[in-house]
Amino acid sequence: MSEATSRSQTATALDKSSVARYIQLASLFRKWVENGTWPVGSQIPTVEMLARECGVAGMTIRQALDILEKEGLIERFRAKGTFVRQKPRRDLWCEVQTDWNGLLMSRLDADIKILSDVANQSLDQSGFDVGKVVPAYRHLRRLHSRGGVPFLVADVFVDERLRGLIPEENFSKTTAMRLVSELPGYRVVDARQILTIDSADLETATLLDIGLAEPIAKVQRLAVNEDGALLLVANGLYRGDMVRIDMKLIK
Repeated sequence: MSEATSRSQTATALDKSSVARYIQLASLFRKWVENGTWPVGSQIPTVEMLARECGVAGMTIRQALDILEKEGLIERFRAKGTFVRQKPRRDLWCEVQTDWNGLLMSRLDADIKILSDVANQSLDQSGFDVGKVVPAYRHLRRLHSRGGVPFLVADVFVDERLRGLIPEENFSKTTAMRLVSELPGYRVVDARQILTIDSADLETATLLDIGLAEPIAKVQRLAVNEDGALLLVANGLYRGDMVRIDMKLIK
């Protein structure tokens, strides 16, 4: 099977998705740059050639290439063609640790912006296998960035009884688990971290500045005290290209 045929079949397989065709193709072309199908420095096929291979209109190809050009992956030259400029960045900005000490670590160069702060929110007990939900939570939505580029959006629910015990500045400076790790009268005796892989919806893609349906890591963290109360629930959505999961198997 020729490379062109293989690429065409791959593009055709995207047709069943509800995501806009040009966004699907942008993700496909980005992958070709990343895996070397389109090497850095090489000239990519013309719009007309790609339109034939992928079975779409030329305008759809141009829209997809516009996204790659905006990301700095390709560069267009009048009368010369389009060339691959660089591979997608895979700068791992955050590590999701799996031991207690790792959960308390913060990146010194990460900025945390509070997008919303709502009092007295309730959670459904059926959504949790450990801990008992408390009557009310303070719900903060936080956006973590580095150098102005977002890599994590998180919904953090903190037991309302802890209001006043946690310094307000901590909500824009520390990791979710650290918020409840050392509070007088409250001791965390059970902490869980649950990881799933998903794709970005429109809101998440907008907040993290990524393409619609691009991969994200969903990490839920839970902290339970000695009375069995669920003190904290943190639901984090990480950019898939900027996160690494670090699991210690042997101490």
